[in-house]
Amino acid sequence: MENPKIILLFSGKRKSGKDFLTEHLLSILDRDKCEIARISEPIKSFWAKEHALDLQELLSDGTYKENHRKKMIEWSEKERAKDYGIFCRKAMENVTMPICIVSDIRRKTDLRWFTENYPPQKIRKIRVKCSDNTRSARGWVFQAGVDDAESECDLDDITDWDFVIDNDQEGVPAEELLKPLLDLVKNL
Repeated sequence: MENPKIILLFSGKRKSGKDFLTEHLLSILDRDKCEIARISEPIKSFWAKEHALDLQELLSDGTYKENHRKKMIEWSEKERAKDYGIFCRKAMENVTMPICIVSDIRRKTDLRWFTENYPPQKIRKIRVKCSDNTRSARGWVFQAGVDDAESECDLDDITDWDFVIDNDQEGVPAEELLKPLLDLVKNL
């Protein structure tokens, strides 16, 4: 399998800006060469069907999703206990472009699955970080059972990120924050 040629694995806390940055990166890059894969999409798709919910609202960054987040996490944890790679595999099964942006790795098992299924030269791990004050300004409110759960905290002790994006900088254009990644993929 030639594609993807590079997989950009984005991680970050809720409201750190990873969805904004990955969507912005996609908008800059040639859409004939780049796509976003979301590990959460198969989870939300199942949840929407099972509970007659609006999938597009679950995929958005709003209160509708937040109202269902804890239950989706609980269900997905049970599924991961049976097969830790289930959602990574589903997210990647239709990827065809040379550049794949995975917008939402959250667990060590996500990293494990990618390193077991793709050569290391294809993978770049990116951490998006910002302060709790910045996250709060973006609408984040601590939620027990979510913000202290594995889905938010499992990667906190990882230190070997290929890139760390400090998304706490007021007024820094997204293109500047993404420049190292744009430089990395410019010849693909």
